Amino acid sequence: MVIRSGSAHDNLKVMLDILTVSNDSEGILRRRAAKVDDPTSDEMRALIPEMIETMREDGVGLAAPQIGRSIRLFVVEVDGRVSVYFNPVIVRYSEERSVTEEGCLSVPGVWKNVSRPEGIRMEYTDINGKRSTIDAGGFLARVLQHEYDHLEGILFTDRADTEPVDDTLKNAYVI
Repeated sequence: MVIRSGSAHDNLKVMLDILTVSNDSEGILRRRAAKVDDPTSDEMRALIPEMIETMREDGVGLAAPQIGRSIRLFVVEVDGRVSVYFNPVIVRYSEERSVTEEGCLSVPGVWKNVSRPEGIRMEYTDINGKRSTIDAGGFLARVLQHEYDHLEGILFTDRADTEPVDDTLKNAYVI
């Protein structure tokens, strides 16, 4: 049970399941996820809050394949803002790249340096079924790319440098 505080629903009790995050790296996490036909369906509207609560347990992003659902959906929370992305397509990458350590809810305890483009443009469908575009840079761009990779059957370890990350760097967010 979650009690939301600091909102218009201070006394509202919401029952949500914390979903199990999969580490089945050779199964569903390695397959390209299927398109979501109706992002506004009751099924999707019920799944999204559960994904958000699961993500908040220890991460800043969660893709549906990580919870055993092979569909093109992920949620992220960066700078206190939660966003939901259905059927995303990254249509542009910046030439500038940066290397930063990443971790993953599906690969617990593993941290690797990953080189990614600093900026992206991504098209997606929002929770109201409207097609939208986001231009993202910095940390948000990194999180979006990490979660997008899950929809493509790619884990961050596939993109990682071969050198392990020093233990002192493990204070970063799990994506």
